[in-house]
Amino acid sequence: MATLTRRLTAEALGTFGLVFIGSAAVVVNAFPNGSYGIMGIAVAHAFVLAIMITATMNISGGHLNPAVTFGLLVARKIDLRTALPYIAAQLVGAVLGALLVKYAIPSNVGRVLSYGTPAIATAVTLAQAITIEAVLTFFLVSAVFGTVVSPEAPKVGGSASAWCYCSPSWSAAPFRAGRSIQRAPSARPWYRATGWDR
Repeated sequence: MATLTRRLTAEALGTFGLVFIGSAAVVVNAFPNGSYGIMGIAVAHAFVLAIMITATMNISGGHLNPAVTFGLLVARKIDLRTALPYIAAQLVGAVLGALLVKYAIPSNVGRVLSYGTPAIATAVTLAQAITIEAVLTFFLVSAVFGTVVSPEAPKVGGSASAWCYCSPSWSAAPFRAGRSIQRAPSARPWYRATGWDR
């Protein structure tokens, strides 16, 4: 088994990649030649998640998501001493990915789109948004358990989990101005609230 430092580095790098590519896809979609729509944004998320899970699963387990880490903790697949540093590493990776998006994307476009930060659509109540997110997160964590965690899982790397992540982006897009089942990217509103986006 890899050392804890190596596993935390893998989690941070994997989440960093997801946040950078995912947020950049949302923002770049607004550019004149970048209008690939919700389908393109969802596919960008799916590809980067598949790659990052596959790259990290033999090192850290490829969690890349506090919800997955929490699920594994509840199922007693990992202990609290491992789960807490994993979640911290995922949040650090998310913030670093957000900082790179802020640096790399022209601010006149990035600010208009809040640098890809998820938000609840105006027609949806907070209770409805929480319900949608809870159901979609359940599907995502179930897919990770069935295709990555289980020793009897098919050898498909992170692709099945990634497509489970991609599908809600299509089905729930009208209800969200962004998508948020990846808990670490949801640290972006915190990042913005601290004033780091100024």
